[in-house]
Amino acid sequence: MNGPSLEEIRCWGKSFDKLMRSSAGRKVFRDFLRCEYSEENILFWLACEDLKKETNPDVVEEKARFIYEDYISILSPKEVSLDSRVRDQVNKNMVSPTPHTFDEAQLQIYTLMHRDSYPRFINSTAYKQLAQLTSSDDNSAANSGSGTPTTRRQSTA
Repeated sequence: MNGPSLEEIRCWGKSFDKLMRSSAGRKVFRDFLRCEYSEENILFWLACEDLKKETNPDVVEEKARFIYEDYISILSPKEVSLDSRVRDQVNKNMVSPTPHTFDEAQLQIYTLMHRDSYPRFINSTAYKQLAQLTSSDDNSAANSGSGTPTTRRQSTA
C-alpha cells in the first residue's frame, strides 16, 4: 500500500498534530488550504521546519532571508498574519539568524491553522470522502455500520 491507511486518515480528523506529522496528511491539508487561499500558512510552517534542520550558518542565513522575504515582509504577496509582538521578535532575530529565528512566528501560524483552518478541513467534503465518513451517493453522513433502521432504533432506546 502506497498511501496512508484509512485508520491514519481518520486519525487526522482527531488530531491536528498527527495530521501535521504525516507527509500525506500535510499534502492533503495543503491542497485544502490552497482552495481556501491560505496555502502560505503551511508553506511558511514547512519552510521553518526545513530551516530548523540546517546546520551550516551561511545556509541558515540565506534560508532565513528567503523565509523573511517570502512570508514576513509586508511587501510579500504570501505574507502570513502575525501579531506585532511576534513580528517585532522576528525582526530582532533577523539581525543574526539562527535555525530558530522564526519559532514564535511558526507557533503562531501553527495555532492559527489549528484553530481556524483545521476545523473547516475536517468538516470538508474532501476530507470526509477521503476518510470514507460519507457514502459516495450522500445517503447518510455517518454510514459506518450497516445503517439499517433497526440499528438506528436500538441506539435511541
